[in-house]
Amino acid sequence: MPLAFSASQQLSLPIQGNVDRLPDYLNDEQRVVGSLLDPRQLVPLGPGRYRYTVTRVQVFQLQIQPIVELLARHRGNRLELEALDCALEGLGLVDDFRLTLQSWLEPGGQGLEGEATLAVSVSRPPLLKLIPERVLEATGHSILSGILLGIRKRVGHQLLADFQQWCREH
Repeated sequence: MPLAFSASQQLSLPIQGNVDRLPDYLNDEQRVVGSLLDPRQLVPLGPGRYRYTVTRVQVFQLQIQPIVELLARHRGNRLELEALDCALEGLGLVDDFRLTLQSWLEPGGQGLEGEATLAVSVSRPPLLKLIPERVLEATGHSILSGILLGIRKRVGHQLLADFQQWCREH
């Protein structure tokens, strides 16, 4: 039976000034995606498509590194980011690894509103067979929460700074 865990984060980021320009900023998709994620780990693949190499994560004795193909699309003033495919380096032959990501950002109230949900399903690697399932799932949930918290912090700092820079340039 595969291990499954998930995490979710909501965002409500107040912005001082130029709130009315947020829809235009969010339309600059490549710039926004590059501010949400580390641009050194992001490779544009074509319109609205990206490959993102997630920072290596250590799980007990294993080091793993997800490589995610992302799709960015607009629905009105909302920018959505979804994982299309994911490969996992570091677990050896794991055929049933699945990662899902659903996230969005949109102008709302006095700033940006958003939400991200990240979920993983994977068979237990042989190296971790002796560790109880609930310990592995709790660890997986903690790792996913940490990844989303890192992205949330990046949104709060980097995206906000980039929006202010964008406003000065446009």
